[in-house]
Amino acid sequence: MGRLDGTDFTGRILPLLWRRSIPARKAAGRPPRLTVDAVVAAGIRIADAEGIEAASMARLGAELSVATMTLYTYVPSRDDLVDLMVDEVFVERGLHGPRPEDWREQIRSYADRTFAMYRAHPWLARVSQLRPPIGPGMLAEQEYVLAAVSGLGLPTAQVSRAATAISGWVVAAARQEAESTLLRRATGLSSDEWWLQRGELWEKWFDVEAHPAMTALWNAGGFDRGADEQARDAYEYGLGLLLDGIERSSGSLGFPPPDSSVQ
Repeated sequence: MGRLDGTDFTGRILPLLWRRSIPARKAAGRPPRLTVDAVVAAGIRIADAEGIEAASMARLGAELSVATMTLYTYVPSRDDLVDLMVDEVFVERGLHGPRPEDWREQIRSYADRTFAMYRAHPWLARVSQLRPPIGPGMLAEQEYVLAAVSGLGLPTAQVSRAATAISGWVVAAARQEAESTLLRRATGLSSDEWWLQRGELWEKWFDVEAHPAMTALWNAGGFDRGADEQARDAYEYGLGLLLDGIERSSGSLGFPPPDSSVQ
């Protein structure tokens, strides 16, 4: 997740990500004191309570009462640890289980579980997912959303685009909410309290003539709801429009679908 040097670590991280798919081998002698699962679970506990920055290998060793160097026999690096933590919480969403029949309800279920995941683990907002760990959790998300839109009759090229648009919208909103949670923890201020502290801007520096659209909306009560409520409203509004647009492009709302030759 945090690697920027282009180094390929797939030879060591993929077996760890997919460790539950590999038949367990019994080792001779005493069983190991730790397991990869235990190390990852401890990392998640620390990050949940103290933030992702606190989940260092040294801190993890203290949590598990082992020498820091001992951890490297289970997880080769902190980057690998973060990858494993991210995919583990992805798995915990339970997207492998039963799903509603209606495709929109499937997406709503995916969205609700994604928001719940970020609320439980707000440190996810501090981890880049542009190059995610290719583990069971990440693939379960892709499979779930692709399956939800695959039955709509969209042209093949549009299935992936629709799924990517949906997951991108949902994840961006969930990450924003999680980031708001982290900022509240760090500053002691809610989003609304932060804005109230900047009241002088509107009283002394805001030019109503230079911002007529904002002024008109303000006077009409368009900004009366709290910042977090407005963000949630915007998310719900956008998701509804997105799903309507996907249905319309498939022809399932009674509109003719677009020319399928246009890819």
